[in-house]
Amino acid sequence: MSVLSKTILIVDDEQRTRQGIHQTLEQWAAGKYRIVTSANGLEALHMLRAETVHLLITDVRLPEFSGLDLIRSLERDSRRPAIIVISGFAEFDYVQQALRLGAVNYLLKPIDKQELLKAVDEALRLEEERQRYEKLEKIADPVLLELDLQAATFSDPVQRAFIYMAEHLHESITMAQTAAHSHLNASYFSVLFKEQSGLSFTEYLHRLRMQRAKELLLHTRWTIAQIGERSGYRTDKYFIKVFKASEGVSPSRYRQQMRKEPGNID
Repeated sequence: MSVLSKTILIVDDEQRTRQGIHQTLEQWAAGKYRIVTSANGLEALHMLRAETVHLLITDVRLPEFSGLDLIRSLERDSRRPAIIVISGFAEFDYVQQALRLGAVNYLLKPIDKQELLKAVDEALRLEEERQRYEKLEKIADPVLLELDLQAATFSDPVQRAFIYMAEHLHESITMAQTAAHSHLNASYFSVLFKEQSGLSFTEYLHRLRMQRAKELLLHTRWTIAQIGERSGYRTDKYFIKVFKASEGVSPSRYRQQMRKEPGNID
């Protein structure tokens, strides 16, 4: 059985509305997304706690636990989905509150199918963009912080390059491969990368490899050869040479010194 990439949760206590949205999205998704429903806010909250939901479509007014309560409960959730709220004309104050709480769009009842599909498509795009930025922050932050830069300053091709490089760091990465992954020719990619990051492709890759190596030296018990390989160096001898030239000490010495510093956990 194939694993569907995204889950969309529809929450509405009106069965007709709930089923109508479900049917429309099922036809539109054509099996690409998993579409699930809930008739009340508390049940929906349990579903959101139990699994990753990428898009939440909820009525703002629900019995017992409202759509607004549901959105508030997700405020500090690291897995918070994109949110679309639905409402009647007389409930616009609720809609405004939902938007202030982070909903990306709203739909008025009766819901137009084309407006629904447009809103869902846009919300999923925003959710993917958020995930991409979060992924970029996790894997590229050590180098970006050293450069005193923010991920938001980079164009999509450069962001794709950062992610590609970090995910393939243990391999022999070339600028041509990275440029192709970013859908650019190598010459233009080279200029764009240097212009936005302030480093050449080779300089950035070197810093990323060094950062990965230092993290592994501090937080694993792997051998120097294993760490060199995972950081993208062909042999342990070459890794030791490059590391020493960059940091002034051998990888083994770096590990010993850093683990002796106060506050470090062995």
